[in-house]
Amino acid sequence: MSEAKFKTPDGLYYSKDNMWVKIEDGKARVGLTDYGQYLAKKIVYVELPMEGDELSKGDPLSLIESGKWSGELKCPISGKVVEVNTKLEDNPGLLNTDPYGEGWIAVLEPSNLDQEVKELMNPEEYSGFATEDAKKRGV
Repeated sequence: MSEAKFKTPDGLYYSKDNMWVKIEDGKARVGLTDYGQYLAKKIVYVELPMEGDELSKGDPLSLIESGKWSGELKCPISGKVVEVNTKLEDNPGLLNTDPYGEGWIAVLEPSNLDQEVKELMNPEEYSGFATEDAKKRGV
């Protein structure tokens, strides 16, 4: 079994729920990590949050379905949803093919960014977390 290597781009923050956060002009763009999409396999459906939703860290951000799994993706930070990626409604596979680009899920106006970003992992920490998790799963 070869060791899997998952993309963990610099400039992002990561959660143990396999979500990423990119800070842009005081807002937070969020999505599913490369490792998260790998675990889910081919994603066939995405239920997006609604603009205006107020979410707390750990709340359900969206629902995804794949051939292997169906479940909630947890919001990595607290805030108000100000934009959603409607491209995912017609093409949920963007979560698989471009998780850090066209496959983002939502943009939030953070309500507790300074504190909550400290609780997220940097790319090196997340890479180690994902590698260990993959080993436990036999990936």
